[in-house]
Amino acid sequence: MIFKDCLIHVKYTKIVYNNVMNISKRRFLCYGMLSSTVLLFSGCELWGVTTLAHTLKVLQYDLVPKAKEMDLNVNSYIFMLLRHKRVRQSDKEFLKNGVKWLNEEAVNTYQKEYAKLAQNQRQTLLKKVSQEGWGEDFLADVMRYTFEAMLSDPVYGVNKNELAWKWLDFEGGLPRPQKGCI
Repeated sequence: MIFKDCLIHVKYTKIVYNNVMNISKRRFLCYGMLSSTVLLFSGCELWGVTTLAHTLKVLQYDLVPKAKEMDLNVNSYIFMLLRHKRVRQSDKEFLKNGVKWLNEEAVNTYQKEYAKLAQNQRQTLLKKVSQEGWGEDFLADVMRYTFEAMLSDPVYGVNKNELAWKWLDFEGGLPRPQKGCI
């Protein structure tokens, strides 16, 4: 119930934000303080709702812990894909929905969003989610994108200093790109 109440307040905040161009700066600041106060004092445990990027980052590190150790910027690669015109809209939506469903499952099970769970809770949740049809596909997609990012040329800003290539004993293709084309 708390989660649904928070969503109502978040939707209200989005309405206010979407109408920014139609109101004065002073009114916008008042609305911002009002919506923050409503969220803060409504008993909402989801204050500072986790973003798509933050959830994906934690998930990627849970699935491929070495990515965190190597400080790979896998999220930037995934967000390049989300903006790319050649990636099917259905794939983009599935990735976004997968994050939403993962967070909903976390809230239903532990009353916290995925990124706010303890490591052992996240692993237990991933095992549970992987048994679901959507979960297995979603986790496979995230793993695929993570490894694509790790195997990408450093020109894309993900595989800094070829650390992932060295870890995987991988040699990049030739000729190497001079600049990112995504």
